[in-house]
Amino acid sequence: MLRQTLALLLLSTCVPAVAQTSAQPAATEQPSRLFAGADLFGLEMASSPQISPDGTRVAYVRQSGDVMADKMRSAIWLVDTKSGEQVPLVGAGSQFAPVWSPDGKRLAYVGAEEGGAPQLYVRWLESGATARITGLPDSPSSLAWSPDGRQIAYVMHVPGEATKFGAAPAKPEGAKWAEPLEVIDRVTYRADGGGYIRPGFDQVFVVAADGGAPRQLTFGKFDVSGPLSFSPDGKTLVLSSNRRADWEREPNDSEVYALDMASAALTQLTKRYGPDQNAVLSPDGSKIAYLGDDDTHLSYQPAVLYVMDRDGSNARALTAALDRSIEDVQWAADGRSVFVAYDDKAVRKVARVDLAGKLTVLAEGLAGGELDRPYTGGSFSVSKGGVIAWTGDMTGGERPADLFVGKRQVTRLNDTLLAGKTLGRVEPLTVTASDGRTIGAWLVLPPSYQPGKRLPLVLEIHGGPHSAYGPVFSTDDQLYAAHGYAVLYTNPRGSTSYGSAFANLIDKAYPGDDYTDLMSAVDAAIAKGVADPDNLFVTGGSGGGVLTSWIVGKTDRFKAAAAQKPVINWISEALTMDAVGFTSRYWFRKQPWEDPMGYWNRSPLSLVGNVRTPTMVVVGSEDYRTPVSESEQYYSALQIRGVPTALVKVPGASHGGIAARPSQSAAKAAAILAWFDKYRTDTGNQK
Repeated sequence: MLRQTLALLLLSTCVPAVAQTSAQPAATEQPSRLFAGADLFGLEMASSPQISPDGTRVAYVRQSGDVMADKMRSAIWLVDTKSGEQVPLVGAGSQFAPVWSPDGKRLAYVGAEEGGAPQLYVRWLESGATARITGLPDSPSSLAWSPDGRQIAYVMHVPGEATKFGAAPAKPEGAKWAEPLEVIDRVTYRADGGGYIRPGFDQVFVVAADGGAPRQLTFGKFDVSGPLSFSPDGKTLVLSSNRRADWEREPNDSEVYALDMASAALTQLTKRYGPDQNAVLSPDGSKIAYLGDDDTHLSYQPAVLYVMDRDGSNARALTAALDRSIEDVQWAADGRSVFVAYDDKAVRKVARVDLAGKLTVLAEGLAGGELDRPYTGGSFSVSKGGVIAWTGDMTGGERPADLFVGKRQVTRLNDTLLAGKTLGRVEPLTVTASDGRTIGAWLVLPPSYQPGKRLPLVLEIHGGPHSAYGPVFSTDDQLYAAHGYAVLYTNPRGSTSYGSAFANLIDKAYPGDDYTDLMSAVDAAIAKGVADPDNLFVTGGSGGGVLTSWIVGKTDRFKAAAAQKPVINWISEALTMDAVGFTSRYWFRKQPWEDPMGYWNRSPLSLVGNVRTPTMVVVGSEDYRTPVSESEQYYSALQIRGVPTALVKVPGASHGGIAARPSQSAAKAAAILAWFDKYRTDTGNQK
């Protein structure tokens, strides 16, 4: 929901085939061709493709389900771009962030041994030797090789002193006392998925590429953010940081800085109100490409590609007219253009942008990032010769992300598993809103669907609300379809990839007319002859949970609902979410105490007196984005009113990690289906 992160030790190169540990039926059973919860353990997905400088090889992260550990493990694999042959390189367990050395002979990556903190490793490709370069107390990130290949820069958290008031009496020797008091004095004091923020700040370090003691390069009570980018002579690093005195209350005002490697002096290169970040030096070091925007406190503001001279002068926007948010920045080897990724009408694309702003699309259909819901995503990298490696799916939503090089698919990670499954078919649905706008929408039809037969329909709503669904594989939607439901998912007003005007139709008015877009989509599914109007169901997570609870307060047309990790009361959410200050700044015009009725009128809790729809509430027990108390409020209000309800908590799960453990992801979908089945009826409208 926010706008917008040394000792040598030879390691074995043996990588077990993790996917083989997936749950399997007994040998005497006839396997079902329907997609099932146990299949989540067998899925694999490609991510983080890094093509070698000469374009001959791609290192990528291969994520695989592990049924014994109940998590997705990651290993680094190497693919020959000509033959397509791939071999395991590092893992499996928790290996990520591969980065090629400038000469293409080594690969740096971050890896974790069981029970230890993630460390920086380097792999020599010719010999197959691997060395652990660091022995750090915390995980390094944003790895960057120096141009001569002799050093690696990275970002790491440096602990600080916690605030204390007073002290407990002296503890007798051998006594077992309670934990000491925790004193919190930060504006933002916890982060979803990370827990309560530890004292300290993220700083830049550099270490020799063959090991040794690292050297800290940045200091002070400010965080530094990657990516890190070296100048061609290796004497300067470019980075971003918010170093305002009031950075805690102005968190979206980072600037681009140049860091002198010798003196550790920082020079500010940008200066405007708004985030400037993702800075990358051109190959000749004369220019810097970066992303940013002028923060006007709109709820949606797209990241624009800028280029400026190395000293910070002559900054100009290259993609303002595109009106799409740029996701990544990589220079072409000749320094005359920049490669970028962005979403356009629910499709992620890679394009080359020259220094005059001319854009040429080079690849589209990128995918990857999440398995449970069909969000747009995917990543890419480019060789010196302009060859693009990217993750995507060309089946229209029937496979998780594979690896592509240019226009050629080089992995088929799930073909063996899914050859034994008949998946739901994803097809677009034409939807026109009440004001004539076109709304992006898709149906997932059950494997047994027969044209002309009406089906129970699940309206599945994305979060954000500034995000986008696309024709992308989704385990949730496939599980619903395998159970006999048609699934409808849409991009109502407020969604990204359709331009700023469309996204900001809900600025300071959310939820609102996005509700009518969703109802128009349901009407279109009924008009198409797919949806049974007497068997409608609704669910969604985060922003989709907000709209689910808003919908059941507005209409009784749905037989049952499942509001996942919703916001119920904007006043309480604004003051308890992890990014304190975000809601009141970008989604409202005043603070909660200045305009309590403005917050209340847009809170689903204000409509709970209207609700008659049986509504399940689902939340992760460690959700700090839309805190657990939001779901508990709604559940309690429904119970008091006598509306059929149930509160389902996912143990140990954060907001973003509610589907991270395959067993919990499958169980959550099963619970929602059981809830819907309880109220599903055979109405006679199904033909």
